[in-house]
Amino acid sequence: MRVLATILAAFTVAVAALPAQQSAGSIDPPTAASVLLQAQGDGVQIYICTAQQTQQKWVLKAPDAKLLDASGSAIGTHFAGPTWKLTDGSQVQGELMASKPAPESGSIPWLLLRAKPASASGKLASVAFIRRTDTHGGVAPSTGCQDPADVGQTSRIPYTAAYTFYTLR
Repeated sequence: MRVLATILAAFTVAVAALPAQQSAGSIDPPTAASVLLQAQGDGVQIYICTAQQTQQKWVLKAPDAKLLDASGSAIGTHFAGPTWKLTDGSQVQGELMASKPAPESGSIPWLLLRAKPASASGKLASVAFIRRTDTHGGVAPSTGCQDPADVGQTSRIPYTAAYTFYTLR
């Protein structure tokens, strides 16, 4: 039991130190990370029109997407948190570490997220990082949300992305 506690403490210290090792804008996971799972996200980014000082602005409320395996079969969902949940009940939540603009205009940024402590379960229990790449679409609307009467309205913008889940070796 004492050995397990020591290993867990060392793991926690190592993960906590990782954000300082990331260069600004780098979405590469640490070299000690290995791929656990890859999935395609296919869904929408939900935006809500909010009042911000003297104007209105679209703000991301949540994603709502299916997670698909390489054959296109649904293996889970991606929703607010951000949370990824597999059909067997396994799940993990993420916290933003790094972001970089997508190379494709009109597409949401590519991200590196760290798994939130104590948020992972089941097959995703060992996930340390989640990376979002290959995004297509999903950017907030450029129209609407101009008038105070628009506050509270939502907009669902289609997007796709690749999600890669990493563990530490």
